[in-house]
Amino acid sequence: MAHIAANLKDLEYSEEFAALLADSLENKKKFAGSVVEGLVIALTDDFAVIDVGLKSEGRVPLREFALPGQSHEIKAGDKVEVFVERMEGRDGETQLSREKARREEVWVELEKSHEKGERVTGVIFGRVKGGFTVDLGGSVAFLPGSQVDIRPVRDVNPLMGTPQPFHILKMDRTRGNIVVSRRAVLEESRAEARSDLMENLREGQVVQGIVKNITDYGAFIDLGGVDGLLHVTDISWKRVNHPSEALKVGQNVDVQIIRYNQENGRISLGMKQLEGDPWTGIAAKFPIGIKLKGRVNNITDYGAFIELEEGIEGLVHVSEMSWTKKNVHPSKIVSTSEEVDVLVLDVDEEKRRISLGIKQCQDNPWQAFAESHKAGDELEGEVRNVTEFGLFVAMPGEIDGMVHLSDLSWDEKGEEALKRFSKGKTVKVRVLEIEPDKERIALGIKQLGADPYAEALEGVKKGDIVTGTITEVTTGGIEVKVNDVLTGFIKKGDLSRERSEQRPDRFAVGEKVDAKVTALDKKAHKLSLSIKAREIDEDKAALEEFGSTESGASLGDILGAALQEKGADKEPVVEKPKKKASAKKAAPKKADDAAE
Repeated sequence: MAHIAANLKDLEYSEEFAALLADSLENKKKFAGSVVEGLVIALTDDFAVIDVGLKSEGRVPLREFALPGQSHEIKAGDKVEVFVERMEGRDGETQLSREKARREEVWVELEKSHEKGERVTGVIFGRVKGGFTVDLGGSVAFLPGSQVDIRPVRDVNPLMGTPQPFHILKMDRTRGNIVVSRRAVLEESRAEARSDLMENLREGQVVQGIVKNITDYGAFIDLGGVDGLLHVTDISWKRVNHPSEALKVGQNVDVQIIRYNQENGRISLGMKQLEGDPWTGIAAKFPIGIKLKGRVNNITDYGAFIELEEGIEGLVHVSEMSWTKKNVHPSKIVSTSEEVDVLVLDVDEEKRRISLGIKQCQDNPWQAFAESHKAGDELEGEVRNVTEFGLFVAMPGEIDGMVHLSDLSWDEKGEEALKRFSKGKTVKVRVLEIEPDKERIALGIKQLGADPYAEALEGVKKGDIVTGTITEVTTGGIEVKVNDVLTGFIKKGDLSRERSEQRPDRFAVGEKVDAKVTALDKKAHKLSLSIKAREIDEDKAALEEFGSTESGASLGDILGAALQEKGADKEPVVEKPKKKASAKKAAPKKADDAAE
């Protein structure tokens, strides 16, 4: 029995020991992979020796007790929390990690912040491919380059090493990955600031902003959560060809709110409005007729803009640039930045326009020519140009006079007259007319000789009856030659008073006709003639000489009576009482009486 009792007692001890051993092993399993508190018992050059109550101490690198770029402040006797990686390593020491301990501690808090959508504080401490690393109080997170700021940041150095708020975009505990965004925080702040700013904005208000973007038509200014447009015309009172001439991205500027549409949120800004308007009282400052000096600021196809003073420009139209250089580009006369003398021609303060002239500051060669020459003078010059309507001939003073096509020759007409002239040829001309105000000099070449038509025209006037020889028959009438020099034309409707006889084909070339002059063009040496008018005049003359139509008698009655009167010496004729009848019926009876 004693033997059995001893065995049972040993068995109880064995079971108790097994239970204790199992419990000890279970505690050890829980101990590994957990965060425990340890005591710093010693420091070496690179490690801190920490006792966590296990069989052996563990060593933790000193760099894990400090933030990147900073020195540690740990010392012997300090209590710290560490992460137990393994109970016993290859060298028999407990493997501990301060960094993993902090990460475990922080991870729980970060998960809570992430679930609540709260901001977390971190420090950017390094660069990696595609972004940066951020220390979130012990846990390392990834900050993508696109999430650093609202706008692209060229230099991130000022942001590094400084605690800043971040939003957690994604967390993966199994992989230990955390992705954060600084941009999301800025956008939230921007939205809050935008709401406050939009409520307080007023037209005429002066605000500060940053140049966000530059375009061809202006610049967008960030007012701190809301953008406004600064148009190129509102940057400065002086001419600005492109906004980049006066502004650059990132520049801080003071601007005034010109217009603010609360419905669509559009804001128009101005910089020049912060300065005095140089156009105020400009008409008194630059009166018409005053001569000034200015600098060529810009050249266009239609003229040049001259800067008279800061913010004040006037336009010299291409027609006011030179007395002699016509139809040339303004860049052939002036150049950018050149200083020129100008005369104020007109000022429109309301439209902010000043018209200037350059040629008015020089001697007028047209006026000089008018003072030294007169109509009738004979000159010699080079043919500058041959056109379809005449010649341009060089005159003294580097100006041109014009010989019209009609003043080239007395005999030759049109292109036939132009064939004798070519560019560069020297010709003699006579001055016909000078108009300096119109910058016009009329010249003639045919006027150098006598007018061969003058004598022929002297004896012809409107209303005369002339005899002409037919030179051409057309469907519209006939052309005749009068006095072997003058050309006349008889229209189809003027060939006869009888419509049936108004046919050009009744006439032949070489035949002579008598016609009345109805119009006379002495310059063109042409006559307008009419056979019909001549016949009507002859009828009127017969009526006036031999009788009157008041009794109702026709021209036939009158002519019959005239013939009868001529034969009265041989045989008396007794005049019968006249009856009231139409002229057409009376005419045959009178003719028969005359025949008897």
